[in-house]
Amino acid sequence: MHSQREKADAVILLEDGTHFYGKSAGAIGTSSGEIAFNTGMTGYQEIFTDPSYYGQILVMATSHIGNYGVHDDEIESESVKIKALVCKKFAEHHSRPGASASLQHYLERDGVVAICDVDTRALIRHIRDKGAMNAIISSETTDLEKLKPLLEATPSMEGLELSSKVSCREAYELGDASAKFRVAVLDLGVKKNILRCLLERGCHLRVFPMHASVEEMEAWNPDGYMLSNGPGDPGAMADTVEKVRDIVAIGKPVFGICLGHQILALSQGLRTEKMFNGHRGINHPILNLETGKGEITSQNHGFVVTREELEKHPELELTHEHLNDHTVAGMRHKSAPVFSVQYHPESSPGPHDSRYLFDAFLLKMEGVSQMV
Repeated sequence: MHSQREKADAVILLEDGTHFYGKSAGAIGTSSGEIAFNTGMTGYQEIFTDPSYYGQILVMATSHIGNYGVHDDEIESESVKIKALVCKKFAEHHSRPGASASLQHYLERDGVVAICDVDTRALIRHIRDKGAMNAIISSETTDLEKLKPLLEATPSMEGLELSSKVSCREAYELGDASAKFRVAVLDLGVKKNILRCLLERGCHLRVFPMHASVEEMEAWNPDGYMLSNGPGDPGAMADTVEKVRDIVAIGKPVFGICLGHQILALSQGLRTEKMFNGHRGINHPILNLETGKGEITSQNHGFVVTREELEKHPELELTHEHLNDHTVAGMRHKSAPVFSVQYHPESSPGPHDSRYLFDAFLLKMEGVSQMV
């Protein structure tokens, strides 16, 4: 039984030399990647299966992880996508009607290394002050001298293309083929809930791999295009940027989310930049500049569109801003049915303040020119 599992000693080492000792959870092993933290108090299974986290070591700010187990319906992809997990308390037992397995089993199944009994408050404060950096976790050895060369060999997230690691390999269809709207989804690491939100609104979807050509997507004759979320540096995706430029030129409605929003911005001549610390959590405040309404949103990104360039662009305008740091949270094209947001309106488990954006996308496919 898991309650009798012997926890091995474990360590996490950051590239600036800071380290914390703890105990093993998940699979036994060694993993490295960029370290990030999420402030969400719930929804750990959705977070861990979000393809946008591919390649990242994730620190959870909430103290108790695994206490409600895992559920087959609460996945954003078919496997755990985080590179490794850091938490304070890792629950050996879970209590929840309908839970299909423990988090321990889930992480072991997918070979994901975790460390628990770490002072995550101190670790997060350190990352927040020092900025994004690489780290390495090991439950195989706590010898820092052995881990340092492995950490030094870990590539920086800046300049790293990762969407190809999580995009589907072949196109597939979802929904009723006789539905009113046909939406082509460019899969850069799409979350299942984006697809669910479109299906709930009566759309027929064809999800295309990121290497699909514009001609292939257009041959399916979609009414609109969805540019999905995904991992990595948008600046390392020149081919995808060119593809999205061609999609916009077709003139059909386009809705971009997260990485899709960043790629859309690059396709229109804007720049993106690495953030000192990304936005990751389910409590981020956004202001809709057109309605004056605030939204509490789910976010997960480490890059952002450069605001100064957006404000000078003749054809694009800022529609949403992040109220904590005034970064770009949404934009739209002035003369084309094209818009995007940096955050996650499909947010699972929540909040649901931003679901109206899917309705706005449907209105654009209806030919209704509605303000985002």
